[in-house]
Amino acid sequence: MMKVGLVGMPNAGKSSLFNALSQAGAEAANYPFTTIEPNVATVPVKDPRMEQVAATVGASNIVWDTIEFHDIAGLVAGASKGEGLGNKFLANIRECDALLHVVRCHTDENVIHPVGKVDPAADIETIETELLLADLDSAERRHSRVIRDARSGDKVAVAEEQWLRQVIEALQAGKPARTVPVPAAAPDAARNLYPLTGKPVLFVANVNEGEDAVPSVVADHAAATGAGAVAISSRIEADLADMGDDEEADAMREELGIGDSGLHRVVNGAFGLLRLIAFFTAGEGKPAQTWHLREGLTAWHAAGEIHSDIQKGFVRAEVIGWEALVEAGGYSGGRDKGTLRLEGRDYLMKDGDVLTVKHTG
Repeated sequence: MMKVGLVGMPNAGKSSLFNALSQAGAEAANYPFTTIEPNVATVPVKDPRMEQVAATVGASNIVWDTIEFHDIAGLVAGASKGEGLGNKFLANIRECDALLHVVRCHTDENVIHPVGKVDPAADIETIETELLLADLDSAERRHSRVIRDARSGDKVAVAEEQWLRQVIEALQAGKPARTVPVPAAAPDAARNLYPLTGKPVLFVANVNEGEDAVPSVVADHAAATGAGAVAISSRIEADLADMGDDEEADAMREELGIGDSGLHRVVNGAFGLLRLIAFFTAGEGKPAQTWHLREGLTAWHAAGEIHSDIQKGFVRAEVIGWEALVEAGGYSGGRDKGTLRLEGRDYLMKDGDVLTVKHTG
């Protein structure tokens, strides 16, 4: 399960966005540190392709893959030194796979800003400076340990030491650790350091009602640091989520000129950062299920997502694209058309594949 942390300055709109994404009703109040312990919500990631697959094969029901959202406490300057809720904030971030950095871009004067003015660039800098400083401290301590092994001539240690030096230089220049590629000779280097700024980031510009473009100050910064960016009105999305009626919410979206839901835009953006693809399992009278896998992995890896025993006993896989399955009217039609194929463990999975693993045991 992918864990995504919502971070940002106090009152940036994180809890409102959390409500819009999860409909979990996290407290959203007009003062800093409303969120102290991170609210957590497990949200189904619905994929309309699966609904067609399930109907085609006569599946009993659909089990959706999920994404876990963590609404992490607002951060202030000095968090890397323990100011505010700094230590707790940084510890919560380390547990997440990716970050949604919520940036206040709306001009609602009724919402208090912790420093008294709306300045997206300054807010981004405040958050990133604290993460950079925390990473710099960790990288320097890690480097002092690795350099001893590197002097002995250990090839992995040499590669990691060189990478750490580059990371330290990048951090000192205000660049995140994710901008420094991990060397092939030391593939565990990033895992050993576990940098906060090494995590994929999606900037979420919390804009005024009726706006749908990412402000250039956010978009340009995201592009320069290898991050993604989307725009959303957290308050509007939270209000729509509170309706509870999908048809009523869709009608309101159309009236407001809002195309896709906040959940879809943010989830798709987060999945894009992690280079995840979807695959499906489905059978007549059985639950159909959605799964997600990192792009570039194989049928053997996909089997492991389903169950470790299935991966261990992998023999071969029957694979068909979801559109081909629907067009053929099912698996037997896919066999007749030649679109249902037998593949080995090294088959590279494609987004939308429907997989049936044959295995021993």
